[in-house]
Amino acid sequence: MPERNRNLPASSGTTMPSLGGEQSLNRYLTEIKKFPVLTAEQEYMLAKRYQEHQDPEAAKQLVTSHLRLVAKIAMGYRGYGLPVSELISEGNIGLMQGVKKFEPDRGFRLATYAMWWIKASMQEFILRSWSLVKMGTTAAQKKLFFNLRRMKKNLDAYEDSDLHPDDVKAIATKLGVSETEVVNMNRRMMMGGDASLNVSFNEDGEGQWQDMLQDDRPLQDEMVAEGQEAGMRHALLVEAMASLNERERHILTQRRLIDEPQTLEELSQEYNVSRERVRQIEVRAFEKLQKAMLRIADDRRLLPAA
Repeated sequence: MPERNRNLPASSGTTMPSLGGEQSLNRYLTEIKKFPVLTAEQEYMLAKRYQEHQDPEAAKQLVTSHLRLVAKIAMGYRGYGLPVSELISEGNIGLMQGVKKFEPDRGFRLATYAMWWIKASMQEFILRSWSLVKMGTTAAQKKLFFNLRRMKKNLDAYEDSDLHPDDVKAIATKLGVSETEVVNMNRRMMMGGDASLNVSFNEDGEGQWQDMLQDDRPLQDEMVAEGQEAGMRHALLVEAMASLNERERHILTQRRLIDEPQTLEELSQEYNVSRERVRQIEVRAFEKLQKAMLRIADDRRLLPAA
């Protein structure tokens, strides 16, 4: 997960737009539209300048040209009851980290790479804000938290009611979690968060709910191993994406790597080709990506012995 470092080299030139709160959100969204969208060549040259010379102006141009991407991603997380301005602020931190670590020679665009940092930063903020108690220790539990509301909508389930057993089973199977975890998460989300753990559960005021909690977190070495594996898989994916051309990367990202995928119809209009052609490109890109990841993993001896 991205380290939470808010520092980016200061630079001269156009002032970075400020985001003071929800009242100034519309003004902020208007201001960030004024920053130009970079061409692939411009982006590459700026990224090289920052990578090789730590040029603060180059970093600033890379950041400001992608502020609209952060705002767009933030809008997708509005359903968690948090101010959009705060989501954008957290996403901007992730964007800055993405710019600092971006390697332009790998062949893919900054937006493709920075998107992971932006989403990670927002999701961590949501988890911290939503609960004083850890929402989940595994990737599957976090995936459940960030996908349950959308999946309920797709199943035509009521937002503020318990799920039908068939729906519980379908969601649990889809996300790789237990049915109990689905039921519990749904009830927590219906409540809008967590009640205080300091509330007494006896009329005499003795005993608190927090006294009944047990620590079911994995051992420290298990958490470290899980984090390392997740980081390794992410690094493999990023490197393997470089094996695709720009159109393949964009279509695969829009179809399989974002929370609200675009339809074949939308992409067919964007590229002026048939829906079937888009589908063929998506399938081919996914196959190329799989082969590239296997090849890279094998070269680094990351695959388990047969």
